[in-house]
Amino acid sequence: MKRRDFLITTLLSSGLIISDQLNTQAVSIPEFSNFPFSLGVASGDPLSDRIIIWTRLAPNPLKGGGMPKIRVPVQWKVAKDPKMIEIVRQGTVMATPELGHAVHVDVTQLEANQVYWYQFQVGEYESAIARTKTLPNFDASVDKVSFAFASCQDWQNGYYVAHKHLAEEDLDFVVFLGDYIYERSGNQNRVRQHQGDDCLTLEDYRNRYAQYKGDPNLQASHHRFPWIMTWDDHEVDNNYANLTPEDNQSLEAFQARRKAAYQAYYEHTPIRVSFPPEEDITLYRSFDLGNLGKLMVLDTRQYRSDQPCGDGGKPRCQEAKSETTTLLGTEQEQWLQSQLSNSSASWNIIAQQIMMAQYDLDPRPNQGIFNMDQWDGYIESRHRLLNFLHNNQISNPVVITGDIHSSWVNDLKLDFDDPRSPTVATEFVGTSISSQFPQEYIAPIKLARIVNPHVKFFEGTKHGYVRCTVTPEYFKSDYRVVSSVLDPDASVDTLQSFVVKNGQPGVLAKSTG
Repeated sequence: MKRRDFLITTLLSSGLIISDQLNTQAVSIPEFSNFPFSLGVASGDPLSDRIIIWTRLAPNPLKGGGMPKIRVPVQWKVAKDPKMIEIVRQGTVMATPELGHAVHVDVTQLEANQVYWYQFQVGEYESAIARTKTLPNFDASVDKVSFAFASCQDWQNGYYVAHKHLAEEDLDFVVFLGDYIYERSGNQNRVRQHQGDDCLTLEDYRNRYAQYKGDPNLQASHHRFPWIMTWDDHEVDNNYANLTPEDNQSLEAFQARRKAAYQAYYEHTPIRVSFPPEEDITLYRSFDLGNLGKLMVLDTRQYRSDQPCGDGGKPRCQEAKSETTTLLGTEQEQWLQSQLSNSSASWNIIAQQIMMAQYDLDPRPNQGIFNMDQWDGYIESRHRLLNFLHNNQISNPVVITGDIHSSWVNDLKLDFDDPRSPTVATEFVGTSISSQFPQEYIAPIKLARIVNPHVKFFEGTKHGYVRCTVTPEYFKSDYRVVSSVLDPDASVDTLQSFVVKNGQPGVLAKSTG
C-alpha cells in the first residue's frame, strides 16, 4: 500500500474524513507535479483564544493551481515551539476544488498573548513552519502593543523589499489596509509584469493572487506575524463603489465579477468569515488589545454610494453634502458607533482604507477641489463620525489609513474650514509597499498646504510601511521607508516619527531616526 493510500485509510478509520463528504466527491491525495505549498502559509484574525491559519494547495499556481477536481485531506498542527515538538492542537481539514483547494482552520482553545508556530502537511509534503501570536484577553492590563500597517502592493511597480524588512520587525501583528493585488493587465514599462489580462473571472483573480503570493518577501511577512486584513478597490476594480464599476460593465456582469473577486479574496487571505456567505462578505469587525486598545476594521467599498459629482478631483456638488450619500452604509455606521460607545480601551484605533481628512487641492481661498473617492466626497458620513467622537468623548481615537501611495499625518478637525475648531482625532496615512504615487501631484499638493493647516506631514516619493507602538502614555508611528523598490536589496530607515499623547488630541513630530 502506498503511503498516501495508507494515510487515507487511517483518516477514514479515525473518523477524520466524514462520510457525507465522500458521497459528493472523491477524496484522495494526488501525485503532485510540484511542491503543493507554493503560495506559503498565513495566519490572521487573532483573538485571545483562537486564530485562523491558512494555506492553498497549488502545485501549478499560475494556471489555476494545477489541482485535480477532488477533495484532498490536509493535516495541520500548532505548537508552542518552532521545531513543532510541543503540539497543542492538530487535525485534518478538507481542501476542496470549489474553493480552489484553499483551507482556513479556526484554531481554538489557545492561550492569550502567546506565540505559536504552525504547519500543514499533505501526503509526504510539509509546508513551511510559520509563527503567529494570539491577542491578550480583553480585560488584561497591557503595557505595550506593537504592530505595523501597510497597503497597496502593485506587483508591477517594484519589488516587495518593504515586506522583507517588515518580517524582521518585532511586532504583535500586521494590519493590511487594502489593494493586496491589482486587477489591471500588464504594462511593458513596469519592473515586473502581470500575467494575463484584466481580472474578470474567478480563474483570473486566482492566478493574480497566486502570482503575488509567490513572492518570497510577502511570504516571509505572512510567516512571521498574524495579519488583520481588509480590502480596498483593486481587489475588484479601480474605484468601484458597491455595485457600480469604474468600467462600462452591465450590472449583471459586474455582479458576477465582484462575486468572483470576493471569493478569490477569501481563498487567499486568513480571514474569519463564513463562506459562501448568505449575502455579502462582512469584513468590518473589531479586535480587543487588552485594556490598552480596541482596533475597529472598516469596509469603505462594499456599501458606499457611487462617488458624488463624478469620480476624481472635483468641486463639491450638492450630492457630496447630502445626508443620504453614504460611505459606510447604515448598518456598518451603527456598528462602529456601538463599538466606540462600548469601548473601555485607552486607545480606539479605526483601521480603514481612504484618507479621512479634508484636503483642498486648490490653494486659492474659498475655491475647493476635492478627491471624490475619499471621505471628501462623503461629507455627512465624515461629519457624523467626527461629531460622534467629539460629543461622546471617545478615548484617544486614532485613524490608520492606506490607499493613497503616500505618507500623511493629519489632525482630524470638527470643522476643517476653521483652524480653531477642536481636533478630535489623529490620522496616520501610510505609504505603499510598492504602488506609485503620481509625481505630478506632489508640487500642487505642497502648494495647497497653505489652505490645509490640519495636515502636519506629507511625503510622496517613498515606499514602505508604518510601525506603531501603543502604550498607556502615547501612540507612536514610525514611517519606515525603503531606499528603492527597484533594488531587491534596498535598505530601510525611519523617515519620520510622530506621537499622540494620551488625552491630548493632535500629533507631535519627533526627530527622524
